[in-house]
Amino acid sequence: MINVLMIEDDIELAQLLKTRLLKDDIEVTAASTPLEGLSLFQKCSFDLLVLDLSLPQMDGIEICRLIRQESDVPIIISSARSDIRDKMMGFSRGADDYLPKPYDPQELIFRIDAIMRRLHPAMVQKATPFIVDDERHEISKNGSILRLTQAEYDIVSYMIKKDRYAISREELLLNIGSIKYESSLKSIDVIMGRVRQKIGDDPKNPRFIVSVRGVGYKFVNE
Repeated sequence: MINVLMIEDDIELAQLLKTRLLKDDIEVTAASTPLEGLSLFQKCSFDLLVLDLSLPQMDGIEICRLIRQESDVPIIISSARSDIRDKMMGFSRGADDYLPKPYDPQELIFRIDAIMRRLHPAMVQKATPFIVDDERHEISKNGSILRLTQAEYDIVSYMIKKDRYAISREELLLNIGSIKYESSLKSIDVIMGRVRQKIGDDPKNPRFIVSVRGVGYKFVNE
């Protein structure tokens, strides 16, 4: 389980994130003030820090600087402050990522997983057929790059990152901008059919994109 310290003065938001992240084996210890957060950080061991910027007592940028002086723990800044100067200052003080509020909790989970995989490759227990390279905007299967349209790439990328989770057609329409113009849920099934062909999945006995009766689909990346 990944242990995360969250310094966030919005107690309701912190509790919401804590509950959601626990479902993905991410345990969150929440602190509502900078001094409480710094005290917890010194007393306990954490894998990652999620840090707000607009805090009472002390600005998050200063907390980032203080923690970076004594630890290389990954830091994700989670803030409604979207000014480029705040982002530049955060990265210059040692932050690893910057997540503007508001955001879907699933995006925070994706970013935590990405940092953990990069810093701790041993956490990946076995090789998987499909690998998503967000920077190159590529998805490969067993080392071969797939030729996907924008909508196909976005769907497959989203599903791979939610490996084995059942995903409804409505969820895909709500979360993937490149297919929001598609008005019919049936269009998702059409796209899935094309994707199955491109990844070599048997439509009669699919191995990777599995239909979930009454819900939608799930991706099995093994």
